[in-house]
Amino acid sequence: MKENKYSLDFFDVVENRRSVRIFDQTEPFDHGVVRKCLETATLAPNSSNLQLWEFYQIPETSPLKDRLAKLCMGQKAATTSRNLVVVVARRDKWKSRIAANYNHIQAVYEDAPSKKQKQALAYYGKLIPKLYATYPLWSIGKQVFAWFVGLKKPMVREVSETDVRISVHKSVALAAMTFMYAMTAEGYDTCPMEGLDSKRVKKLLDLPDAAEISMIIGCGKRLPEGVYGERFRVPNKDVIFER
Repeated sequence: MKENKYSLDFFDVVENRRSVRIFDQTEPFDHGVVRKCLETATLAPNSSNLQLWEFYQIPETSPLKDRLAKLCMGQKAATTSRNLVVVVARRDKWKSRIAANYNHIQAVYEDAPSKKQKQALAYYGKLIPKLYATYPLWSIGKQVFAWFVGLKKPMVREVSETDVRISVHKSVALAAMTFMYAMTAEGYDTCPMEGLDSKRVKKLLDLPDAAEISMIIGCGKRLPEGVYGERFRVPNKDVIFER
């Protein structure tokens, strides 16, 4: 394998990553690297391995690129980007993702069923469907059940429809961060954006109502003026604790 000349130590990658607001329009840009980094992003940890995400790569050559940039409220991080990646949460695909995991577990243990396999199949066959189901009033029922069980033993409390939605977006955000670190390791820069018209973005990409735009990431190579000042973080003592 050809050595990547941009290869960095992980801690250097984290230190070097910045949210870049203005990208260089003259530097060569390899759109294949974006695809490679997106494939790496799919390896990110995620809740119950459901992988309820989708990524839409919109290169500068796409007829959708300028229209999408305008839907990012015309931010320079979008209009000057060489590639836009739309990160989408697909909570609505839970049934097919559960089936994929269930079938995978069956195939792996086909010749030697075990207690571990039975537990995993029960997890995807019974528990997760109950958590993700959207029957009328079921969200309230789950919360009541969690409260009742929690009276006597430790119990997961975040079971409402809102809690499940948040969980999906947390997993999607982990994948997005993995993508941005991978881009940094490859010598490129990114900027995650939440300032966007999600309704029009979904229409532009022909996405169903149930899909939710998590963020749109601008990609390119930074210009010096694209980094708005020195990085600022509150003191570690205010956010890192030991008990």
